[in-house]
Amino acid sequence: MCPQLSPRMPAARRRPLPGASTVTDVPKDMKRWLGDGGMAILGAIGVRFDDFGVEDDDHAGWATAIWEPAALACNPHGTVQAGVHAVVLDAAMNFAVNAGLSGRDRTKATIEMKTETMRPASVGDTLAVRGAVVRETRQIAFAEARIESADGKLVSRATGTFLLHRAE
Repeated sequence: MCPQLSPRMPAARRRPLPGASTVTDVPKDMKRWLGDGGMAILGAIGVRFDDFGVEDDDHAGWATAIWEPAALACNPHGTVQAGVHAVVLDAAMNFAVNAGLSGRDRTKATIEMKTETMRPASVGDTLAVRGAVVRETRQIAFAEARIESADGKLVSRATGTFLLHRAE
């Protein structure tokens, strides 16, 4: 059974600036990115995206994944390296931002990211991952992501800023 994220993660909020484009009522179909998110490295380290969507009240994107760390993600002692946490958190935030964009709009680059690792993760753990958009402007999206253990304890988290490409 997959762990569920605890209710401690606040609902994502996005407040576009005046003049910024908004999401249409039809969410982007991101089903082809479920699984490894289109990035072989994610599959190799044990990440599987399993769901995505937009919040009903503000159309902010979100994405969830299950992470069962593979040996490739770990140091010789079986503990996941902090940089690998960063890869997973970055991917979750990126997926969430893209889930909330419309049409051919997409993320272009991660501009800035801050990560914190609070608890160790190891081979054999089953971890829940969630990324969510906090705010979006015309050119920039702000997102957050967290990784929790099967018992709901925070393992790592990140905030990030993403450059957007608008296909107009």
